[in-house]
Amino acid sequence: MESNKLELLSPAGDEERFLAAVKYGADAVYLGRKQFGMRSSPLNFDFEQLCNAVKYAHERNVKVYLTCNTLPRNNEIPHFEQFVREAEEAGVDALIVADIGLLMLIKRYAPDMEIHISTQTGIVNYVTARELYDLGAKRVVLARELSLEEIAEIRAKTSPELDIEAFVHGAMCVSFSGRCLLSQYLVNRDANRGECAQPCRWGYHLMEEKRPGEFFPVYEDEKGTYILNSKDMCMIEHIDKLADAGVTSFKIEGRAKSAYYAAVVTNAYRMAIDEYYSDPTNYSLSDWIRDEVYKVSHRKYCSGFFFGVPEESQYYENSGYIRNYDVVAVVEKCENGMVYCTQRNKFFAGDTVEILPPSRRPVELVLDTLYDENDQEIETANHAMMQFSFRSDMIFPSGSFIRKLVNK
Repeated sequence: MESNKLELLSPAGDEERFLAAVKYGADAVYLGRKQFGMRSSPLNFDFEQLCNAVKYAHERNVKVYLTCNTLPRNNEIPHFEQFVREAEEAGVDALIVADIGLLMLIKRYAPDMEIHISTQTGIVNYVTARELYDLGAKRVVLARELSLEEIAEIRAKTSPELDIEAFVHGAMCVSFSGRCLLSQYLVNRDANRGECAQPCRWGYHLMEEKRPGEFFPVYEDEKGTYILNSKDMCMIEHIDKLADAGVTSFKIEGRAKSAYYAAVVTNAYRMAIDEYYSDPTNYSLSDWIRDEVYKVSHRKYCSGFFFGVPEESQYYENSGYIRNYDVVAVVEKCENGMVYCTQRNKFFAGDTVEILPPSRRPVELVLDTLYDENDQEIETANHAMMQFSFRSDMIFPSGSFIRKLVNK
C-alpha cells in the first residue's frame, strides 16, 4: 500500500455484490470461495468466477483479497494446497488467514503471496503483531475490541511496513473477535467455520429449575430480552481519528449483505475518505454522506470499542433491522434522453425516488411517466425484473440504484 494512503476495503458475497463494491469506489474487495471462508451462506466464488473477478478488478486498479480464515480440521488440510495454487493462478493480491498452520503452508506453496492475518486471530497487542510480521504477514486485521489509543500504540511499536486493518462499519457479535461457541452448542452450526446461526440475535427468557415450563422474562419487554444482541458499528464520522491512530485499511463488514448494501455503504465511505483527504486537519462530514448509512438495512449504530469499553453497544428491544428505503430498480443504460431500468420492487408513476450513481450524491426525481419495454405508457412497474424506462435529461451510469422511501 502506498505510504499514507487509506484503503477502503469492501465485502463481496457473490459476483453482483462484487461489481457493486468495485463500481461504488472500493480500493480493494475481500471475498471467499466454497471452502476455508468464514461466510458459508453467500454464493461465494468458484475458480472461474474468481479469475474473472480478479481480472475485472485489476483492470480498474482494485485489489482482491481471498479469505481462508476458518479453523480447518484435519480432513480439510489435504485440500488446502489446491486452494492456494488456484488463488495464485487467479492472481489474487492476498490471502486472509487465521490459522498459523495455514499461514506456514501458504509460505510453502506460494512464497510470494501476500498474507493478511484475520481478525479471528484476536490480535490485541504489538508483540503479537510483530511476531506475525516476522513470520511473513504483510497485514494484521486487529481485534474489534481495541480502542484508538491501543491501535496507536500497536502502530508505534511495529514496523511501518506492516499494514493495519480495522473493521469500521457493520454487524458486531457478542463473542471475542468472532470466536463464538453459541451457534454450535445450540444448533450444531459452527460459527468458526462460516455457519453461524446468529443465536446472539434471539430473544431469551429465564426458567427456574423447580418450575419447568414457567418462563420469567429478563425484563425489557413482555417478549423477553435480546441480552446478547449487538448494535451495528459505524465510524464514518471518525475517519480522521482512525487515520491518526494508524489504521491503513478501513474494512466494511457484510459479505452476506445485499449488492445495494455493498454499493451504498462503500459509496458513503468513499465520499467520506475523499472529504478527509481534501482537508485532513479539519475533517467535517457532509450531512448527505452521514445520511447514506441510514438508507440501508441496519441495526442501531454505535462506535464499538474505539473510544473505550462501550456503554451502549447492545440493543435489548429486538434483533430486527431498520429499513427506511426499498430498492425499486437498477439502471441498465441511458440513451437519447431515456433511462432504461430493471424493476426490483413495485412502484408507481408519480412516485418520488432517489437515484444513487457511483461516486456521487443521490439525485431525487419524480417519475411522472413510466414506459414498458414496448414504449407503452404504464401506471406501475409491478412485475418482478420487468424492463421499463422513463425520460430524464440526466445521465446515470449502468448499475445506479433507484430507491424509494418506505411508507410508514
